[in-house]
Amino acid sequence: MMRYLSSVSVLAVMALAPIGMASQASANDKLVELSKSDENWVMPGKNYDSDNYSKLKQINAGNVKDLKVSWSFSTGLLNGHEGAPLVVDGKMYIHTSFPNNTFALGLDDPGHILWQDKPKQNPAARAVACCDLVNRGLAYWPGDGKTPSLILKTQLDGNVAALNAETGETVWKVENSDIKVGSTLTIAPYVVKDKVIIGSSGAELGVRGYLTAYDVKTGAQVWRAYATGPDKDLLLGPDFNVKNAHYGQKGLGTSTWEGDAWKIGGGTNWGWYAYDPGTNLIYFGTGNPAPWNETMRPGDNKWTMTIFGRDADTGEAKFGYQKTPHDEWDYAGVNVMMLSNQKDKDGKDRKLLTHPDRNGIVYTLDRTDGSLVSANKIDDTVNVFKSVDLKTGQPVRDPEYGTRMDHLAKDVCPSAMGYHNQGHDSYDPERKLFYMGINHICMDWEPFMLPYRAGQFFVGATLNMYPGPKGDRQNYEGLGQIKAYNAITGEYKWDKMERFAVWGGTMATAGDLVFYGTLDGYIKARNSDNGDLLWKFKLPSGAIGYPMTYSHKGDQYVAIYYGVGGWPGVGLVFDLQDPTAGLGAVGAFKKLANYTQMGGGVMVFSLNGKGPYDDPNVGEYQTAAKK
Repeated sequence: MMRYLSSVSVLAVMALAPIGMASQASANDKLVELSKSDENWVMPGKNYDSDNYSKLKQINAGNVKDLKVSWSFSTGLLNGHEGAPLVVDGKMYIHTSFPNNTFALGLDDPGHILWQDKPKQNPAARAVACCDLVNRGLAYWPGDGKTPSLILKTQLDGNVAALNAETGETVWKVENSDIKVGSTLTIAPYVVKDKVIIGSSGAELGVRGYLTAYDVKTGAQVWRAYATGPDKDLLLGPDFNVKNAHYGQKGLGTSTWEGDAWKIGGGTNWGWYAYDPGTNLIYFGTGNPAPWNETMRPGDNKWTMTIFGRDADTGEAKFGYQKTPHDEWDYAGVNVMMLSNQKDKDGKDRKLLTHPDRNGIVYTLDRTDGSLVSANKIDDTVNVFKSVDLKTGQPVRDPEYGTRMDHLAKDVCPSAMGYHNQGHDSYDPERKLFYMGINHICMDWEPFMLPYRAGQFFVGATLNMYPGPKGDRQNYEGLGQIKAYNAITGEYKWDKMERFAVWGGTMATAGDLVFYGTLDGYIKARNSDNGDLLWKFKLPSGAIGYPMTYSHKGDQYVAIYYGVGGWPGVGLVFDLQDPTAGLGAVGAFKKLANYTQMGGGVMVFSLNGKGPYDDPNVGEYQTAAKK
């Protein structure tokens, strides 16, 4: 039976408590075990470390040249396809851009759709979506014997739905966001124990950001934590930032704003999460403050642009580190969080969190308390900051690249797209290297004043974007890079330029390979040790998702979404010509349409194209008499 819910109190959830702690623990244990298996890819980032790393090595640096298409699937939609499909127990679950359709395919005969969910949504959601109609993925919960296994999805119109993983039937549905004020959902849900964690979108429309935990079995709201406002709304724990008081502690969610500006102050979180069962903390980043025009919101604007560590059970914040106080460039800090256990420069074992930020800095924190371990430039062409003071955590600004009123800031690097954006990167624990897909884009920025109107864009800046200093500015190419980074030494082992931004992210494997997709429509494999290009294949459309891999019946497969779009593709998707349109993206990617066109789907590869249709009788029609 399907249940529709609005916000539900914690007391209502507690009334359902007889389900029992044992079943909660067993369901989460099963999810952890599934995430470790080579046959499955059960969550964004592969596992709770969110390292996008697979131990599979049947496909390796020596034979990757033999990769060929095994099978493919068209979603029938044209807008951008971000994220990656899930694979669970012999089924692939595929999601799409708006209207957020979901398909389940059996890996033995993926030409037969097992079930499909095509929700009816309010078309008004399209008008308040910031940057194309993308969605970043699905989540899976393995069931507990009473509630069936579930596929969790978000919809652009602000609803969250739980589908029966076997049948596709809607089990429950809840409204998380109100599109009337511009709040949409593009994020992939994140399952931790008996909760599904959901962020929010819409900072460009003055939406106040929040993170919500729902009971995964019922859809009842368990807790909600805001990014701005009073401490009680932010769910700041009694020991918040106790190990790093210089980050700031209580009362700052209001006092660092002028008047009630925090109520429309942004800080939405539409990116990626990580979770450490040992600390029981969820790690994520909050986004940019609203509006973009910094003159209209004096103060540090806490706690936008912040890496939070929150207790998964209560939502209480243990620490919060604000990377860009008083952001003046739209450096929304929601990017990927990747967990690792490494020795620091002093030889001390540390539980680390590494986060490449839009602001051009890649941060590594001790994830137990938020202490800053390192903060290095993603590229030496970053100019808005000279450095980051590791003692205070504060960036050292270069005032030449500030964006004050009545001033045209020129050659600001990185652009508002950041030197890193929504791409989900990877970490190789054997090499201790992070493989990062990079934007190499700079900008000119001219602010202007504007009033707030609910449900309308609340930006206040005109942007022109173009390739960074290492790119070809005359021909608008050289807009991206791929890099191998050591978070302890701060060194880059190798880096390679790309024609366009590496928007979707990377996947690393034990086969000495790094896979990624490109906006101009290739999936590529490079040698993990030196970056040498070993293989590429031309996809039907540009890729803004990240690759994933799985094993089925003894064979390794690599899959990736194709379907150009997202922020860099808005000009192509909506046929825009003004270079300042699309919040500046149209000008930066003016050449993209010369290399790819729209079209969404999944492409799956294996060695020599081995797959389910090697036997041509698989999936063939049989008459009743022959069955």
